[in-house]
Parts: sequence; structure tokens; C-alpha cells
Amino acid sequence: MKYFFVVCLLLLSLGVTQVFAVSDSAVLFLLIPPGVRAGGMGEAFVGVADDVTAVYWNPGGLGFQNGRELIFMHSNWLPQLTNDIFYDFAAYKHSVYGLGTFGISVTYLNLGEQIQTGETGPEEIGRFMSYDAAAAVSYGTQMTDNMGLGVTIRLIRSNLAPFGAGAEKGKGQTWAFNFDLGMLYRNFLINRLNLGVNVANIGPKISYIDVDQADPQPSNLKLGFAYRLLDMEYNRATVTFDVNKLLVRRHKDGTSDPVYKALFTSWADDPIGDEFKKMIYNFGLEYWYSNLIALRAGYWHDEEGKVKPWTFGFGIRYSLYELDFGYIAAGEGHPLTDTMRFALQIGF
Repeated sequence: MKYFFVVCLLLLSLGVTQVFAVSDSAVLFLLIPPGVRAGGMGEAFVGVADDVTAVYWNPGGLGFQNGRELIFMHSNWLPQLTNDIFYDFAAYKHSVYGLGTFGISVTYLNLGEQIQTGETGPEEIGRFMSYDAAAAVSYGTQMTDNMGLGVTIRLIRSNLAPFGAGAEKGKGQTWAFNFDLGMLYRNFLINRLNLGVNVANIGPKISYIDVDQADPQPSNLKLGFAYRLLDMEYNRATVTFDVNKLLVRRHKDGTSDPVYKALFTSWADDPIGDEFKKMIYNFGLEYWYSNLIALRAGYWHDEEGKVKPWTFGFGIRYSLYELDFGYIAAGEGHPLTDTMRFALQIGF
């Protein structure tokens, strides 16, 4: 019999930018947002969703997009705590005249090397690698002049350990699936104001060892606005705001509601005022000069998780290529501090 600790699960729970309680859901890596551009804008992007990363942020945004686009992103995750966790994301979109825009994406979080020990002592008896990964297909179409709808379907592989703990017969490995539904509405109420809504990670509970120990997926509602402050030939500026609500309902006895029920019951955990305190609020600003240079800044406020970092970023575009950089400043000693993200985006 063997006993193990997957320390990186705790590290991940501290480092996920949408910080929710560890016990609430599994596969928290799905809440790590891709896209360096969005990251520099305080991760407030559901009302923008105007590039290939819409496959994650809001597939409804794909309905307004044309052409082809490819992105590669890399980030060393939680640099304050470890140097062997990294996050990679790649996505591609392709529009088809008369049908809409299709997308594919791959997400990979390397959790690093783990040490296996015996039950009776701390002696090392082996090592293994842990990771989480997901592959997804997306589709978005323009329903009206102002509204786009989209969906993303995702296959998930979680590989925490090749064995169970103690006498457990199962393994710390599993497959799962979920889907997202998104809507983007342009010129909402007034010109140059967008409304975006995305309900993400809707799927059955995830079981590693047996169904009695299954955990819900991190279903999440993201609602956001984006307003174009400047829209001139050489100067464009957009302000964004998002709010996030975790759609998971866990009871005091450790059980949790199935996803179809939790979409509604998750709003009844606390009084309305306390529910608003549990939500996460994101703010962002992006400025473009002559479609060549972009400057970005943002902030998000997570009262319950006590995470209130600032984000910064810039982008340089030349011909078909755009190079983006993002930085998180979360305060001295916080696991997210000094996290840097890089991305190369290519438009065809």
C-alpha cells in the first residue's frame, strides 16, 4: 500500500486567478484564463471576445469574426512557489462563409514531478509526473446584426497520480467532458457598448477513485461589458468589466448538487448581500495606437479569496503577427506575483 500527497493541487488552488474554495470543485485548471491580451486587461474579456481566444472567453464572439487566426501562449505558473509548473494554451479559428466560425484549442497544465512515499514513513519510494489537459472544439455564428451565439465542447484528462492513496484500488486519473455556452451582443442599449455572457464548464461530476467521491466541475457564470471610449483612426481605447459567479452548490455533509440543479441552487447558499461578496470583479483597459502598439492595465477584486492584484501588458503588431506580454502584480509573497505570460498570435 502506498500513500501520496499531490502538493501541486494546493498550489494550483492558491494560484488560480478565479480563486474559489479548494473543496468546491475539481479540475480547477479550467479556471486559469488563457490569452495574454485578456490577462493584461485584468481578465475582463467576455464582452470583448474579438480574437481567437473567444473559444475560451465567449464562443459567442466567434460569430462576428472572419478569417483565420492562430495563437500560442506560455506561462511559468506560480513562480514564487515553484519553477516546474507551467501553463500552455494553443488555439485556431477558421471562418466559413455562410456557416460561421469554427475553433479548436488545447490547454495543458504541467503540475511537475511528485514524490511518492510509503505509508509508514517519509522515505521516497518513487516519482511520477502530474498534469491536467483539455482539448476543445468551438463554434459561433451571428444570429442577428448585433447578436452572436456560440458553444465550446471540451474533453478533459486529469492525471494527478498513477495510483490511489492507501488501500484505494482506483487511480488519481480520470477522463471527463463539459461544454460552454456564450452570447455576445454588440451595441447593447447604446452604441459602442457590448454585453457578453458565458456559462462555462457545464458537465457531470468528476470521479477519480469511485462515484461516492465524485466532485463537481467548476461551472462558472461570467457576465461582462466592454465600452469603446475612443474609436478614431489612430487611437482606440476600450474599458471592460466582468463579474464571475461559481455555479457549484456543496452541502455541509460534503455532498454536492448535480450541475443541472446547481445552476440554480448555487444562488441560495447565502443571503443576497453575501453572494455578491463572493463574486469576483474584473476591470480592464486597452489602448491601441494605429493598430501597431497596445498598452493594457487591469485589476480584479476577489474579497473572499483575498486576492486583489493589478495586471499590466503590452502588444506589438506587425503584418500578420502580434506578440503580447502580460504581468501580474499581486503583492509581496503572493503565489501569483511576478507571473509573466507570453503569446504569439498570427492572423491569416
